[in-house]
Amino acid sequence: MATPITPRDTFARDMLPPRKLWPDFINLDAYHYPDSLNCASALLDAVIDEGLGDQDFIYSETTSWSYLEFQQQANRIAAVLVEDYQLIPGERVLLDSPNSPLMAACWFGIVKAGGIVVATMPMLKGKEMAVICDKAEVRLALGDEKLRDELEVAMELSAPLTHLLCYGKGELEHLMKQKSGHFEAVATAADDVCLIAFTSGTTGVPKGTMHFHRDVMSICNSFCKEVLRPRPEDIFIGSPPLAFTFGLGALLLFPMASRAKTVLLEKPTPDNLAAAIETYGATTLLTAPTAYRHILAHFDDYKLGSLQKCVSAGEPLPKATFDAWHEASGIKLIDGIGATEMLHIFISACGDEIRPGSTGKPIPGFEAKIIDENGQEVEVGEVGRLAVRGPTGCRYLGDDRQAKYVLDGWNITGDAYRMDEDGYYWFQSRADDMIISSGYNIAGPEVENALLLHPAVEEVAVVAKPDEERGSIVKAYIVLADGSRPGDDEQLAELITALQTHVKSTIAPYKYPRAIDFVESLPKTATGKIQRFALRQLESERAGAGKLSN
Repeated sequence: MATPITPRDTFARDMLPPRKLWPDFINLDAYHYPDSLNCASALLDAVIDEGLGDQDFIYSETTSWSYLEFQQQANRIAAVLVEDYQLIPGERVLLDSPNSPLMAACWFGIVKAGGIVVATMPMLKGKEMAVICDKAEVRLALGDEKLRDELEVAMELSAPLTHLLCYGKGELEHLMKQKSGHFEAVATAADDVCLIAFTSGTTGVPKGTMHFHRDVMSICNSFCKEVLRPRPEDIFIGSPPLAFTFGLGALLLFPMASRAKTVLLEKPTPDNLAAAIETYGATTLLTAPTAYRHILAHFDDYKLGSLQKCVSAGEPLPKATFDAWHEASGIKLIDGIGATEMLHIFISACGDEIRPGSTGKPIPGFEAKIIDENGQEVEVGEVGRLAVRGPTGCRYLGDDRQAKYVLDGWNITGDAYRMDEDGYYWFQSRADDMIISSGYNIAGPEVENALLLHPAVEEVAVVAKPDEERGSIVKAYIVLADGSRPGDDEQLAELITALQTHVKSTIAPYKYPRAIDFVESLPKTATGKIQRFALRQLESERAGAGKLSN
């Protein structure tokens, strides 16, 4: 690896895991990254150098900027950080905001200035942000004025966080007006850290993942270029926050890399998304299966004819949702699995290569295999742990869990998969979502998919419920569709029986949920992922309380 340009603040480089615990980084030679690389400049300034500055780039409910206008905003922010707040290369900057053009400009301004973005979900409380600031030793925070109260709580609780600069009421904007709009990107190395992304907490304890400038370019050269294949005339729209690496790529990096346009919605609810698709003529939609199901329930109310490509990620895509969307829209959903540790999607398929129900194949630049508990590759068709490697990979920020995530140079994602004879990968469950009942291995998502085929089911999460006789039984937490809620105990019992019978007739009967709870909502992360660990913990606590009472 090339000798890095040493930043003045070496915290991030010092906190990288030991080199022996890094995954193997493969196929980097194919991208020809120079030793000196600032990804913000390589993406944004390159568009201007090509003479495309007057082309529209970014839209919101209140803002429309061309590429040149966006560059000038990012440059002014970079100048504010360096000249007014003495940001030095390698320093971390917290970024807390709902999706907006100014948030996107802040991301590029921080990186152009040589800083490291630590973006957080706008739903986080001050106490949660303080933990992140402590771990990443963040001195300065940029944030939306609407989130000031929680940011100030974070400042009170985190010793390193001493400066806060908000936008939305003119504080940052006032300083930006004093800058020229010209800023020469700070020289950084391809293997300098530019992003510390914290995992969304589906397993309970978020981890900071460290990504280099070359990693940002790699996801543009892999999933974006090889699978999504966008065109300059495309208009991107979606729901994931820019603080979520799926959203960062989907709604900011990929549109820019393809010289396309993007729409950023502050409140990207399914209804708002659908309305905005019509307003802006969006061609490329990126959201989670839950949103697709909601839009499907009201499909005839929307005008979605401009859509040409739709990507599903963030949660496993049920085949029922794929089929229903294809029937309603004529579009095959592009499925994909990614990880914050890997920065973006690494297995997917597009167009005629899509096989409904399968996630797809490793995208160019990545390799994958299925291994057993001992790290040995299993036979074709057998279920095991997914292992992957490519030009990106896991580097946790000062976290002992690095040794668990990386095994013999491979990233172990925590997903149970099988691979068929044609090299397609089929999701079975998260490794900790596998339920062992009376000696049978039952994948929770398979039961969820079966339940989602029933018209009474809006959302569902399936977990193991401790059971003295069987070890565990399958339990389903179900959010019912509108108008399907039973009115009394007899109707409730009839509905439970109907759902259990439905599952028995759809998949192997032994997999049916022996226990069902109806709930108004499911616990989720800020990115919309279901927190099944919280439900498992609830069942464990209930089991423990039952034993004590006995």
